[in-house]
Amino acid sequence: MIRVVLPAHLRTLTRVDGEVILDVKVQATQRSVLDALEARYPMLRGAIRDQVTQQRRAFVRFFACEQDLSHELPDTLLPDAVAMGAEPFLIIGAIAGG
Repeated sequence: MIRVVLPAHLRTLTRVDGEVILDVKVQATQRSVLDALEARYPMLRGAIRDQVTQQRRAFVRFFACEQDLSHELPDTLLPDAVAMGAEPFLIIGAIAGG
């Protein structure tokens, strides 16, 4: 069981309140979590990562266990606490401006 926290605009898009609970059958990586998330909520395809390149969108960040995982390779294992459901995988909409 993987717990995923989406930013407000993606919760609105998916009509989800609070965390999303995913049953990921393979090892917990960014790729496997995002694949499961997009399979369950097809409207997220293209919102978090590019549909062709599978690269994270520029203003989307990934965090877990107080670590920024945004620049990790997509197939890097997520922390054990995330894989066991003790800690959530956070998808954050980055803020930019001057």
